[in-house]
Amino acid sequence: MAITRYCWRCNTDVPMLDESEWAVIHPILIEDKKFITQKRKEYGMTIREVFEAFTTPSCIKYYELTGFKETNPDSIWHHRNSALGEDCPSCGKPFRTVKAKLCAACGYEKLKHHEDIK
Repeated sequence: MAITRYCWRCNTDVPMLDESEWAVIHPILIEDKKFITQKRKEYGMTIREVFEAFTTPSCIKYYELTGFKETNPDSIWHHRNSALGEDCPSCGKPFRTVKAKLCAACGYEKLKHHEDIK
């Protein structure tokens, strides 16, 4: 089940998809590329115009899964909970990746493991 976490790209709290939800939406995101290309050719639109004029299948599915209305399918690509790191002990926002050692939001640095210190 999606949990709400801070998205550093969107600069707001959004529902992050768990792995079972990601397995459902990932193939739809891939198909969206075809959908967007088709609409651009058919109507001579920019990508932004397609996003404004049409609701993509992935945005529809994201809404069904989370209840959150996303209008840009590109955003959904980074709303995967497992891609984020743990929450920062200082500010509570997630580290940008699971390997990140520095919180991009507040600058908090994780302490190195004792075996890493020389």
